[in-house]
Amino acid sequence: MASIALQGVGKTYPGKEAHYILRDVGFTIGDGEFVVLVGPSGCGKSTLLRMIAGLEEISAGEISIAGQCVNQTPPARRGLAMVFQSYALYAHMTVFDNIAFGLKLARVPKAEIKASVQAVAKMLQMEHLLERRPPQLSGGQRQRVAIGRAIVRKPRAFLFDEPLSNLDAALRADMRVEIARLHRQLGATMVYVTHDQVEAMTLADRIVVLGPAGVQQIGAPMHLYDRPANVFVAGFIGSPKMNLAPGTLDPAGRLWLGNAALAWQAPAGAPAQLTIGIRPEHLQPDPDGVIDGQVLLVERLGAESYVHLAVAGLDKPLMVVVQDLPPAAGARWRVSPVIGRLHVFDQDGRRIEAGAPATNAAADAAGLPEVA
Repeated sequence: MASIALQGVGKTYPGKEAHYILRDVGFTIGDGEFVVLVGPSGCGKSTLLRMIAGLEEISAGEISIAGQCVNQTPPARRGLAMVFQSYALYAHMTVFDNIAFGLKLARVPKAEIKASVQAVAKMLQMEHLLERRPPQLSGGQRQRVAIGRAIVRKPRAFLFDEPLSNLDAALRADMRVEIARLHRQLGATMVYVTHDQVEAMTLADRIVVLGPAGVQQIGAPMHLYDRPANVFVAGFIGSPKMNLAPGTLDPAGRLWLGNAALAWQAPAGAPAQLTIGIRPEHLQPDPDGVIDGQVLLVERLGAESYVHLAVAGLDKPLMVVVQDLPPAAGARWRVSPVIGRLHVFDQDGRRIEAGAPATNAAADAAGLPEVA
């Protein structure tokens, strides 16, 4: 296995020298680490993965694998294995031959090929499928064959380009578990591209969030969830999405969301116009809650419900996750944010850290409603 380092990496295309698809990307993937590149369509995450693989030339910067610059190294000599969204299997070959294909090209002895393929098939629970051909397999089974073809090569790192996008929801969940299990079993360096933040949160040791302006934030999944660096990350990480609404800071230092004053200790120099973020799971039903609204819609999902709450002064309703019996549509309802769970951003979308942690005592002293 090997580490992968990117320094000042950029990508532009002929005729678009003034417009970089990616610019000044730099981070290191540790040996054995599982890093997920996540972001919306068009942010350059697959392009970045293809540059690591050598399938795309880089326009600026340097990519190193195991400490060696590979800018001029062809893909076949980088020691990487890539798993694509489209399984890229040979339909006329058996599962055995598809997995063994790379070893045969490398002229590995037949006995060694057989032992390697059988070991990988056992790992992926595919021993009974080795004589079938891809058209006879389900989507999940085909993806396992593609992963097996990568594993059998014993690469220095694995690159996954949205490998689960073609699968239905149930199969995606099963394959996420399978990929996580393989990472633990192999201890391999893995770089995984997805637009699905649920995949990113459940699989990654670290997440690289990419947006229209390049890398937005890098960190462990729960760090990005708890402390998003900007509005883009706040709105992208977390399911259901964070509530984001305009807020104001009055001269007395009180933070207002519509007509509700929230317990938040403003730091010195905080601007008057802000964006307030509250995750739906961090809004709690409270008969004396500071946020008062009317229930527009209740989505019942079984163990929990999503309540859409219209609040005076806000253009969009707030979403609230309720574990118990939800209110009825049309009812008046009050909620309060969990203390310490507010996210506040300036007009440029950058996170503003609170001053001293807000408490009910501090709220009382400031003349604010108590927050439960």
